[in-house]
Amino acid sequence: KISIGSDAVFAAEAYLQTGVKTGKSSLEQISRVYGNQQAVVVSIDPRRVYVKSPDEVQFRTVKVSSKGPLGEEYAWYQCTVSGGRDSRPIGAYELAKAVEELGAGEILLNCIDCDGQGGGFDIDLIKMVSDAVTIPVIASSGAGSVEHFSEVFEKTNASAALAAGIFHRKEVPILAVKEHLVDSGVE
Repeated sequence: KISIGSDAVFAAEAYLQTGVKTGKSSLEQISRVYGNQQAVVVSIDPRRVYVKSPDEVQFRTVKVSSKGPLGEEYAWYQCTVSGGRDSRPIGAYELAKAVEELGAGEILLNCIDCDGQGGGFDIDLIKMVSDAVTIPVIASSGAGSVEHFSEVFEKTNASAALAAGIFHRKEVPILAVKEHLVDSGVE
C-alpha cells in the first residue's frame, strides 16, 4: 500500500479546475503502475467550517448533528495539507470524488477537529464521504470508547475504523473493542 496526502490534494485541485487527467500526478502514476484496488490510499484531513446556509459556499455541506458555536446548522469540511497546518480551497466531498476518479483505491478520512479528543468519530463527515464514493473509507480520529466503533459502522458506510492513542495509552484495550463489535453484530 502507498499512502498519499498533500500531493493528492494538489492533484485533485488541478483536476477539478481543468477537468483534465494529466496522468502526471503521483496519484495517477502510482495507481497506473500498481493498480488502484486498495494499493493507493489517500489521506484526507479536513476540518469543519460552520455556515448558516448551504448557499454560503460552493462546496457540499451537511446538516450537522450538533450546532456550531453561533447556532449554525450546516457545515462543510475544508481540506488541509501539511499535517493540518494549511487549509486548501477544496471540500472533503469534492476531494474524495476527485481522488477516486484519479485512481485512489481507499480513503483514510481523518477529521482534524476530532483528532485526539476522544468524543467519537465525526459521523457527519464520514457519512457524507462514505456515501459519495465506491472505494473503501477508513474512519479515523476521535475514538475514545468501544461504543464509538460500533456507532461509526451503524451510522455510516465506513469500511474500517482506526484509533491509535487510546490503545497506546491503554485507555481502551483492543480486545474490548473486538468483543464489543462482536456483541453489536459488527463483523
